[in-house]
Amino acid sequence: MDQHRASEFAAAFRAFADGEPVMLDVVELFRRTALAVPAYRKFLAERGIDVAAVATLSDFLHLPAMDKESYLQRHELPELCRNGRIEGCDMVSVSSGSSGRPTMWPRSLADELHVARRFEQVFRDGFRADHRSTLAVVCFPLGTWVGGLFTTACVRHLAAKGYPITTVAPGNNPAEILRVLPDLAPHFEQVVLLGYPPFLKGVIDTGVAAGVPWPDYTIKLVLAGEVFSEEWRDLVAGRAGIEDPVSDVASLYGTADAGVLGNETPLSVAIRRFLGGRPALAREVFGDSRLPTLVQYDPASRFFEVEDGRLLLSADSGIPLIRYRIADEGGLIAHDQLVDLCRRHGFDPVAASGTTGASLPFVCVFGRSLFTVSFFGANVYPENVTVGLEQPGISDQVTGKFVLETVEDADCDRRLRVTVECAPGRDDVDPAELARSIRGHLLRLNSEFAHYVPAERQLPDVVLRPFQDLEHFPPGVKHRYTRG
Repeated sequence: MDQHRASEFAAAFRAFADGEPVMLDVVELFRRTALAVPAYRKFLAERGIDVAAVATLSDFLHLPAMDKESYLQRHELPELCRNGRIEGCDMVSVSSGSSGRPTMWPRSLADELHVARRFEQVFRDGFRADHRSTLAVVCFPLGTWVGGLFTTACVRHLAAKGYPITTVAPGNNPAEILRVLPDLAPHFEQVVLLGYPPFLKGVIDTGVAAGVPWPDYTIKLVLAGEVFSEEWRDLVAGRAGIEDPVSDVASLYGTADAGVLGNETPLSVAIRRFLGGRPALAREVFGDSRLPTLVQYDPASRFFEVEDGRLLLSADSGIPLIRYRIADEGGLIAHDQLVDLCRRHGFDPVAASGTTGASLPFVCVFGRSLFTVSFFGANVYPENVTVGLEQPGISDQVTGKFVLETVEDADCDRRLRVTVECAPGRDDVDPAELARSIRGHLLRLNSEFAHYVPAERQLPDVVLRPFQDLEHFPPGVKHRYTRG
């Protein structure tokens, strides 16, 4: 019986319930991690780092970065945890790697409270759930994956704090979601659906076809896992009877590594919508023609840096992370800098959204376009697709080059598309055969794909291109297997 764990959680929950701010001192986090985590001590010793010499933020910023390959995969799981004890955590989530080998992410109840604060900002500032009776419907997959149980826990922490929130967790089962809603929704002032964007759109569309009175339920949406367009936000809001897409639809930026790192606010959504209509200005702000997810984050809880256009994260959790490469492309923008830029171009986002966004800084996230695509919240890796094209009877028909991407159809539904290069002289390749092979090996190798993506969306659209097609497979150019 660990009485210290009970008192530690009680203290953490009291601070959460009282609204005490979290204060992250990354230098102190580094010292505690170096002292308490065996794997990190080895990591530093192998690189000749003197822990005592790291005394300032400037010193911290020169520490070696860690990633899955150089750190997580080189050590046994207990060595990555505080005091070398996995039993110091009480929950484990699992994410799929590119090889299908799972990555384990232990955490404690106290760790969840960091993430619960991000849910609180969405539910309080956007949905006014501090004084509206609210039914939270968790539509993320339930099981070992991080989304469902983590979300359920965080929403229940809000209820324990005193928010009038009741939670039901049908998971990613459309029939069950639509079965429980008619009995529960009329008893609440509003209903919050939490899930991956394409999945929730499918649920809403199915409900529309079945006569579900979405406008009567006062629907709000909490989304995660994928970048979506403002046109998508408006379309889904219209079908769900959502009156204000700016305040009633919020996306979370989260990873299995450390939970939710930031969240959309009415302020960030208003700014994104403004920039979305001005591509040249958006490119000036974000440095890319793509429109990223734009969220605000609390630097007192999560510490971000940018290295070569990719995000580094430092955060305390079941596995403390110090300058960890999370592989997401993105950038950081100060609150006042972005607000002032909008005002200089004739738009006041504070007035438009009715909130300052608590003056928190912004992080823009493009996702992992060089490595994966996200489909229904599942990371789809090129390595998984490659296996499907290397099978006997298929490998001699194609070169092995392909482009993996997600595309929107005319109804804003997402499709997984694989554009494949045919072998020289082959004009008899059957795209349906390739699609079935790719699907089979995605289901075998990628547990997220198997459990997140509805069965009717698992078969990819395979598009064939001739050998050395200039658009997709030009000769002499380093090939990229994914498109954002």
